[in-house]
Amino acid sequence: MTDTRVAIVTGAARGIGAATAVRLAREGFAVAVCDLDEAACAGTVGTIADEGGTALAVGVDVADTARANAAVARVAAELGPPVVLVNNAGITRDNLLFKMSDDDWDSVMSVHLRGSFVMTRAAQEHMTKAGWGRIVNLSSVSALGNRGQANYSAAKAGLQGFTKTLAIELGRFGVTANAIAPGFIATEMTAATAARVGVDFEDFKAAAAKEIPVRRVGVPEDIAGTVAFLVSDDASFVSGQVIYVAGGPRA
Repeated sequence: MTDTRVAIVTGAARGIGAATAVRLAREGFAVAVCDLDEAACAGTVGTIADEGGTALAVGVDVADTARANAAVARVAAELGPPVVLVNNAGITRDNLLFKMSDDDWDSVMSVHLRGSFVMTRAAQEHMTKAGWGRIVNLSSVSALGNRGQANYSAAKAGLQGFTKTLAIELGRFGVTANAIAPGFIATEMTAATAARVGVDFEDFKAAAAKEIPVRRVGVPEDIAGTVAFLVSDDASFVSGQVIYVAGGPRA
């Protein structure tokens, strides 16, 4: 695997993470498909293998330092030194502020912020040694504020500051860091949101599409395509940016 660049994608069992892992495999990367449940990664790994790519399922709790370090070490040993990291793993624990528990807050912060920090700290060593690396963090339009998501919004806004600092610190080593802030993407997570508010998912998507300039909701492949650009050599002068992939302008 020494001639193949290795990518790690967290939260890759389904949704945006799965689409990203498949796309990166198509771009020629060997991909570590990481998720909390290693068995759940089988579908993504199978898709990549069926297309002739190389993938490894890795179970990891990204918020657990020891497990995250072990996961990165395993990837380095079995696939090769990882030079691309896509921090996509995430959870939601939505509630209005006065109903939000300490655990609702802490669990979201742990996965999104601590998880991205721990995984990046472990992976950057391989990137700096290689003199080439790409880090992509998944933020969200919710970073701009969203009712019922004080925890998620704060975490996703925090990832933007984290990304910009990574770009400053790691740029001299040939490593870029960027964030993608998706808008409405049709995934299991948005389907769960629709269920939580008691709205049929198709109606939920249709209502959202009316508010989006391109008049459709996003799909995971929209984000995967943006990741593919950011980790390419063509994006070597793009770093510290937050790209809103939302079907229209966001600020």
